[in-house]
Amino acid sequence: MIGRAALTVLSVLVLVATGTGWSYLHSTTSGFTQVSALDDNSEDVIDSSAQLGDENFLLVGTDTRAGANGQLGAGSTIDAEGSRADTVMLVNIPKNRSRVVVVSFPRDLDVTRPRCNGWDNEKVEYTDEVFPSAFGDKLNAVYALGGPKCLFNVISKMTGLSINHFISIDFAGFEAMVDQVGGVDVCSAKPIVDGVLGTILENSGRQHISGETALNYVRARHVYGEERSDYDRINRQQRFLASLLRGTMSSKVLLDPGKLRGFIEEFTRHTWVDQVDTNDLLMLGRSLQKMDAGAVTFLTIPTAGTTSYGNEIPRESDIKAIFRAIIDDQPLPGEKKATPTESHPADPPEFVAVDPSTVSVLVSNGSGVNGMAGATATDLSNAGFTIYSTGNFSEGQVTETKIRYAPGYEAEAATAATAIPGAHLESADDLGGIIEVVLGTDFSGSVTSPIPAGDRITDVSVSIAPVTLPSDLEHMNAAEDICN
Repeated sequence: MIGRAALTVLSVLVLVATGTGWSYLHSTTSGFTQVSALDDNSEDVIDSSAQLGDENFLLVGTDTRAGANGQLGAGSTIDAEGSRADTVMLVNIPKNRSRVVVVSFPRDLDVTRPRCNGWDNEKVEYTDEVFPSAFGDKLNAVYALGGPKCLFNVISKMTGLSINHFISIDFAGFEAMVDQVGGVDVCSAKPIVDGVLGTILENSGRQHISGETALNYVRARHVYGEERSDYDRINRQQRFLASLLRGTMSSKVLLDPGKLRGFIEEFTRHTWVDQVDTNDLLMLGRSLQKMDAGAVTFLTIPTAGTTSYGNEIPRESDIKAIFRAIIDDQPLPGEKKATPTESHPADPPEFVAVDPSTVSVLVSNGSGVNGMAGATATDLSNAGFTIYSTGNFSEGQVTETKIRYAPGYEAEAATAATAIPGAHLESADDLGGIIEVVLGTDFSGSVTSPIPAGDRITDVSVSIAPVTLPSDLEHMNAAEDICN
């Protein structure tokens, strides 16, 4: 089974090294193999207004055994038919271009596969066969059966991100592209010997590796002394990318226009994409060009042991916290953000008011004034809202009045805020479909009629509640170099 680093990130970072390849790259757009992978109207997107202008790339490395890939030591179609998404990464670039976050997903992650059409990876097309939804599937098997669309649906539901670009590549392309850039420097704390692939690195320390060695370096899953299999492999993939990133940003990679041309040709030959053209790659490259490596953070999805059938169990609450922090552009462990490229202020959020009778409201008293929650609930009911319950705020007395809401209920919360002058919005993951009106000491006691359903709401402020990330979150900063 073959594991790749995020090969598309590799390609873009290499192109960033010089501007000499962009004119040639523009001429290759028609050479990209296009696939249908993304759903622009996915109902799984969380807080879409907070993600406006963000760029999210879903990157897939496939382990097909056919053709040139089978000749590189992956086995044959007799061993395993089809193709699996053996490496899955999400790359997030916020609107202000102040950082890049790369999130790795374990290949054996336990997921629920949605109903999907079949996928023929060799023909790069969908089939008429339909697979029903299934619990307890492996993430890489989702791609094997249902291809890019099915994988997109799983990742979109898990993350809540608005994924607007898809790129997939096979491992034959990985080896070819690493050779085109002249190899990559890596650093290893020890020699790497794999029980299946043999000796990969004879020595520890810093060393320069070419395509074939690099392929084995990022795919090895049975290394002596490593006990975590896929997680140790993910760590090597991330360190490989970080090393490539540092070299690229220091203009050490691909200064030869001839090599650049060859690299682009390999990229075009071995990838298939959705909603990706040369302008998207140019945008990504320019986002990274002046960015310090410390502004690039790698994260790995946390799990809690395995199921009885060997799948990695996702820690769902921690995963939600990670992607909430990404959506809100909150600090991540060890990162050093770049100066935002946007000098103008962020656009204010915009919502569309809903019918207040569809908004179920919990009124919580944090004002310190007895009876305030009950009186306010009566006024909100008279204004057309549905009252779920009243009580004291769980955190006691607070200064500011706020409307708390779960992701997906932004419009409902904004509608309630138009009836509570001075209230601001605050996201919370623990409310489900309930909108919580928290009355602070600044609450005047005034409740007004909400604006009519269908009208646009543009004057509501949104505050970001700090996210508590798991203390054992596996992370790596691209500036880290274990040889220094």
